[in-house]
Amino acid sequence: MTVKDTITDKLTASFSPTQLDVIDESNKHFGHAGWREGGETHFRVRIATRHFDGMTRVAQHRAVMNALDAELKDRVHALAIEILPSSGPAA
Repeated sequence: MTVKDTITDKLTASFSPTQLDVIDESNKHFGHAGWREGGETHFRVRIATRHFDGMTRVAQHRAVMNALDAELKDRVHALAIEILPSSGPAA
């Protein structure tokens, strides 16, 4: 299973998102700190879920990071998080 698949599975199980995009941006970081051959080190997550309704932005980000704790300690060097409106992306 790829790191991207693991991230997708964990976030889906934790938050039942209405939208989830997990984007491997490792190629943009070639030669930078944390980059490894084969990629899967730098990710962007775009997530919309009712689970985050009423939570502060900091609490939302902490929830995502807690769900991905093992990956962040091992294989993922960088994670950008974008919280989208729970009804989906803005038009």
